Amino acid sequence: MAIDDDFMQELYGLPVFDFPDAETKAELPAPSSVAWRVSVEAYDSEVEWEQEFARFTETVDTTEVRALIVGAWSDVYDSGPAEVIEAIVAARDQLPALRALFVGDIDSMQCEISWINQGLVTPLLDAFPALLEFGLRGGQHLEFPAVRHERLRSLTIETGGLDAEIVRNVGASDLPALEELDLWLGTSWYGATTSVADLAPILAGSRLPRLRHLALHNSDIQDEIATAVAGAPVVARLETLDLSMGTLGDEGAEALLGGQPLTHLKKLDLHHNFLSEGMRDRILAILGTTGVEVDLSETEDADIADDGTEHRYTAVAE
Repeated sequence: MAIDDDFMQELYGLPVFDFPDAETKAELPAPSSVAWRVSVEAYDSEVEWEQEFARFTETVDTTEVRALIVGAWSDVYDSGPAEVIEAIVAARDQLPALRALFVGDIDSMQCEISWINQGLVTPLLDAFPALLEFGLRGGQHLEFPAVRHERLRSLTIETGGLDAEIVRNVGASDLPALEELDLWLGTSWYGATTSVADLAPILAGSRLPRLRHLALHNSDIQDEIATAVAGAPVVARLETLDLSMGTLGDEGAEALLGGQPLTHLKKLDLHHNFLSEGMRDRILAILGTTGVEVDLSETEDADIADDGTEHRYTAVAE
């Protein structure tokens, strides 16, 4: 899924198309040719999201819809998407071709990521056993109990602070077809409670036999994560490893270089980092000449307090 300026531009390989409101006259594309985003005004909307979705199902041949994006629902700061989820689950028989679903494509002007209310989202996975891609944005009040899904290939959870229980439940889920796992772990300032121990089942990889892309990023414990990843069994079968957007410094990078070989990777993403120039040069000298695509862009400088304490920050937090 592609994101630009906080809004998604693509899902399931399809360009995003905003379902127009009732006052807008627009020619609609073929139902299977786009990822449909259904949304209302984030605050004081005259129409509830469920009403707009009902109009969508009446207007578009939903039997051909392959990708659906839930944009803003009314009062996103105060309420979660319980009614939204109920409406989609109730319409499952009208969406037999649905293969990709994202809940909460809400930009920072509508609601900062750490203030987006979520809720129990796994009924969507239960209702759509043929779903291949599932994602969501926002971790406040998020509930994700351990699930089994036979066909899901991609799972994305974007937050400014992810509770450890969610991470543990993802690790306890049976997802035999999962190829891509993308977790924005966030910072403790905005609710992140994950420790390296909580990641152990994911790093072991025993429940994720087909995993090829792993992103554990946007974290304020990125050095600790990098150290754990350096010896993690799951890494040997990955094609892409993403430890970007967090507080990675020389300590974590040193652990990566001293751990298991990474030369089998197609890409190592470390963008938004706090690495020294010398460490960046070492990484490129060791991996950049072996065919691994290494992203070391957006090197940041830590904030130094009056007492000399170094403060690093994640790319996404508010």
